[in-house]
Amino acid sequence: MTESYGGATILVTGGTGSFGHTVARKLLDRDVAEIRIFSRDEAKQDLMRHEIKDNRLRFYVGDVRDYDSVERATRDVDYVFHAAALKQVPSCEFFPMEAVRTNVVGSENVVRAADRNAVKSLVCLSTDKAVYPVNAMGMSKAMMEKVAQSYGLNNPHAATTVSCVRYGNVMYSRGSVIPLFISQLKAGKNITVTNPDMTRFMMSLAHSVDLVEFAFRNAQQGDLFVRKAKACSIATLAQAILNLFRSTAKIEVIGTRHAEKLSEALATREELSRARDMGEYFRIAADNRDLNYSLYYEEGDVAQQNFDDYDSHTVEQMTVEQVEELLLTLPEVRHELALAGLSVDGERAG
Repeated sequence: MTESYGGATILVTGGTGSFGHTVARKLLDRDVAEIRIFSRDEAKQDLMRHEIKDNRLRFYVGDVRDYDSVERATRDVDYVFHAAALKQVPSCEFFPMEAVRTNVVGSENVVRAADRNAVKSLVCLSTDKAVYPVNAMGMSKAMMEKVAQSYGLNNPHAATTVSCVRYGNVMYSRGSVIPLFISQLKAGKNITVTNPDMTRFMMSLAHSVDLVEFAFRNAQQGDLFVRKAKACSIATLAQAILNLFRSTAKIEVIGTRHAEKLSEALATREELSRARDMGEYFRIAADNRDLNYSLYYEEGDVAQQNFDDYDSHTVEQMTVEQVEELLLTLPEVRHELALAGLSVDGERAG
């Protein structure tokens, strides 16, 4: 896949979300023929239509749970970004079968529809919560990865290449903690954190799009791609925001939410033992062993013991100052600082 996209038609499932907005704007700067935004929320589609005025942007109302609506949307499509998902950990804990229907069955529908319509490449967006999952959201995304990888294992010579990308917290995405912290400050409240010692990988929306595009350019059947990232504690992130906004608010600890993890991993040691280091990215090939395990009863994979998990507790930790610098790369944060009468270095403007 070339950087120009060659007049391609591209489908984005869950396209009215934060990722969809970012990737649509980026793609519209290229020579794409059409970008199809697929989601079940027609109100958000209408807002997006008025926000991004471009005739190449087309909107399809449908649900990944409904195969027929997905199949119609993938006709004559070259590439698919599969971003539709239930992402909120507490919601998935209370309604786990809803997570299964969207994240697992819905993803299978996308894979089947892409195969039926000979889509060139499909990239499924996953999360670090799929690694050693302890909550329903992570478990359902881990199963989504298995659905994608099994397609490659069972169809190694298919016209459609199916791969996955896995990344951590996307800064300033809808429902994430950074806009929550800023809204609390604007309301004159203290910042609330569940556990200040929790660590999370930090990635911008732009970097998440870069990761997906890297997968499009480099994927083979069943591949999983991870972008290397630094991490920080929630306390460090909260303090960085307080500093930028010159706020005297306090940090209140409210306790861990349902099924939250203290740290999160982007890749397991088992995966890293078969991964290829591609600079800013890891390419993790699918485990392509067949169901005949007799070869492995006497000979295992001793290389696994030489690797550690790629975990937010063990990678390089950012300081408060480094997090401030990272936050200032986000247009949304700079906009909020301007609204608060602050320059980008945190000083009062004027």
